[in-house]
Amino acid sequence: MSQYQCGSCHAIPGVADARGVSAVSLEGFARRSYIGGRLPNRPSTLEAWIIDPHAQIAAANMPALAVSPEQARDMAAYLRTLK
Repeated sequence: MSQYQCGSCHAIPGVADARGVSAVSLEGFARRSYIGGRLPNRPSTLEAWIIDPHAQIAAANMPALAVSPEQARDMAAYLRTLK
């Protein structure tokens, strides 16, 4: 997440320098029902969102960052630990 500078927009507990305020904090992400306010918070949906948010929600503010499927799986697994 540091490599992709996710923390420049999001505050992410446990990620150094991830103190962004222009997007929602990811604290407690595992307890959320929805991703981007619309998509069910499921592992496969979250991975797809991380890889290409605009394919999931065309008007998404989150940029596509060329995250590989393996990296998206790892990021999603970490986000699911944030209770």
